[in-house]
Amino acid sequence: MNPAAHVAALRRAGSRIAGGAEGRLDRIVPSCPAWQIADLVWHVGIVHMFWRMVARGALAGPEAWTEPDRPTNDDLLVWFRRGIDLTATILDSVDPDTPAWTWGRRNTVSFIARRVAQETSVHCWDAVKAIGGNEPIEQAVAVDGIDEFLDEVLPGLSHDLAGPVQTICLRAHDDTGEWTVRTGEGSCHLSRSCGQADATVTATASDLLLLLWGRRSPNQVSVDGNMAALQRFLTRADF
Repeated sequence: MNPAAHVAALRRAGSRIAGGAEGRLDRIVPSCPAWQIADLVWHVGIVHMFWRMVARGALAGPEAWTEPDRPTNDDLLVWFRRGIDLTATILDSVDPDTPAWTWGRRNTVSFIARRVAQETSVHCWDAVKAIGGNEPIEQAVAVDGIDEFLDEVLPGLSHDLAGPVQTICLRAHDDTGEWTVRTGEGSCHLSRSCGQADATVTATASDLLLLLWGRRSPNQVSVDGNMAALQRFLTRADF
């Protein structure tokens, strides 16, 4: 996916969250047990605000960030929808190669467009699940999300890369996507093919991404090999 596709995906997922939240802000979010839908909407909106400020050069990083006051529930969805449009407009207008602060390997606005699209899409799944739906994450978005998770999120955010090595292969049976990730001994290495691994996980791209983000358990996907190695890997991906 390119930055324009990421912006389009964030618009779709953001709109889906807003539509599903109408009249349901007090619903519990099963995949985020401490949240009601109102909390999910607030969280996603704040993520959008932070990253769009970074993208347009108004914020140099988290040290300068001050979270605004939260709107009342009566005003929350109006605020959220405005934020979706503003975030998408800014990301569309800024050159993706513009340097920007990030916590990932790439320090450009293209990283931001991808991160915001992925954050919004996973939380869209949470919101849809909370209102009784059962929709997978869009296939292209999910494939891109697996790649982002293994290449950017895991090495950038995990506090648990030490200890023995596990090598895990992920295979999307509804796509050609394959990934082998080796974690342990303080590092994380990714190859975009399936090689020798302690465990191979096969599922739809959506379910693989949801597994990585803790929304699916290993018994909801096909696992060939050492289950303990997969579970140890997943603890490293538990942020």
